[in-house]
Amino acid sequence: MKLTEIFAKDVQRPIEGVIKADDTMHLGTEVDEYVITNETAKGLEQLLEAYTNYTNANGVWISGYYGSGKSHMLKMLAHLLGDVEGQTFERQRVSESFRSKAQGAFLPALLTKADRIGAKSLLFNIDQKATLIAKDQTDALLKVFVKVFDESNGYYGNQGHVARFERDLDNRGQYEAFKDAYARIAGRDWTMGREEGVLEEVNVAAAYAEISGQTEGTPTSILTKYRNEYSMSIEDFADDVNEWLDKQEPDFRLNFFVDEVGQFIGSNTHLMLNLQTIAESLNTKCNGRAWVFVTSQEDMDKVVGDRTKQQGNDFSKIQARFKTRVKLTSADVEEVIRKRLLEKNETGKGALGPIYAAESANFKTLFDFVDGAKTYRNYSDENHFVSTYPFVSYQFPLFQAAIEGISDHNVFEGRNSSVGERSMLGVVQQVAKDIGDVEVGTLASFDQMFAGIRASLKSAAQRSIDVAERNLDN
Repeated sequence: MKLTEIFAKDVQRPIEGVIKADDTMHLGTEVDEYVITNETAKGLEQLLEAYTNYTNANGVWISGYYGSGKSHMLKMLAHLLGDVEGQTFERQRVSESFRSKAQGAFLPALLTKADRIGAKSLLFNIDQKATLIAKDQTDALLKVFVKVFDESNGYYGNQGHVARFERDLDNRGQYEAFKDAYARIAGRDWTMGREEGVLEEVNVAAAYAEISGQTEGTPTSILTKYRNEYSMSIEDFADDVNEWLDKQEPDFRLNFFVDEVGQFIGSNTHLMLNLQTIAESLNTKCNGRAWVFVTSQEDMDKVVGDRTKQQGNDFSKIQARFKTRVKLTSADVEEVIRKRLLEKNETGKGALGPIYAAESANFKTLFDFVDGAKTYRNYSDENHFVSTYPFVSYQFPLFQAAIEGISDHNVFEGRNSSVGERSMLGVVQQVAKDIGDVEVGTLASFDQMFAGIRASLKSAAQRSIDVAERNLDN
């Protein structure tokens, strides 16, 4: 019997290895295949408890190693807790999917409670949105938040002063009239014209003069005036958000879901402080109606690194804001891979039972590591063997540790260890495909996982490995 014949779901099916915040095409599959593990369920309970009973903290910090599913969780939360801009996928469907998977006494009730809170979700990958923004600018983080908020209101986020001009017109109830006047004068839509700011100055001024009813003394360079005077502080941003929330129904919320914030901040404590101040200002101005959810490769301690006394104070402040912390572990990864990829059909279970009976006595000898430095899990019983086969439990945490080591020694292309199409699920799927034609009874060996990350290594490291492969026997 071939290995491909024992899986419940087709191993060859396309699985999006890396979850992207702006990818809407695979959303249905991502929702259906999202696995709520025991660990995730605990984290969700704690998170929803804080979200539905607001006390004084409005931040959630989701951390975990490479491939542990942070981005997937963040994306699901964005769709679960609010309506995501411009997406036709209903919040209700995500809610029902979660409820059908939720176990325990509290989680289903908390999901229902969260459902009743009206909200809008702004989901974005911070590095992607910060296209024109240099990280060494002190307000880099704020600029991204402002840009995303402006865009969600239909303003031109790429240039803050244009968005401010549009917002002012909107507040005076003149924005629609201005767009009509501009389209008539310039002969094209404002959404196209605003991208050329300076070049369109004359038409903008003419349209502005028309709607403000003043021909004499109207500035002919209204946009230049805005550009010269435009500045944004965290307090202004929080005021804008609060003003927007006041126009919504009571208790409506605006939630920011920020992917990979840890990598964006890196060791720049100033950006960390920025993040804390943004969360704090949103908290005081909006009274718990604006939340910030972030993901990061490591927990807060690791992101800040070696702390001086001053940094220690900063750090305790940010901890007070991001009180709710969800940690995803390698146990989660294994459970997700078993449920999404390695589930067996009845034939498979029937074929693997006798193999376990015959071989179980050898597993201890094969997979116990005796150096005592680290202990890894072996197959605990037949059920565990059937659900994890053709992999062995130790391979998942060991592979994550290897990725971390490679990343620490800067061997990956790109800046960080989650660059490229490298999620744990993708790597495991690749191995399962590669060995699909072998007979049932063969195990996947650890070295086969290398194929999944080979393309992401720097060429110098790659060369050494190629030389070794050519010159050494198997």
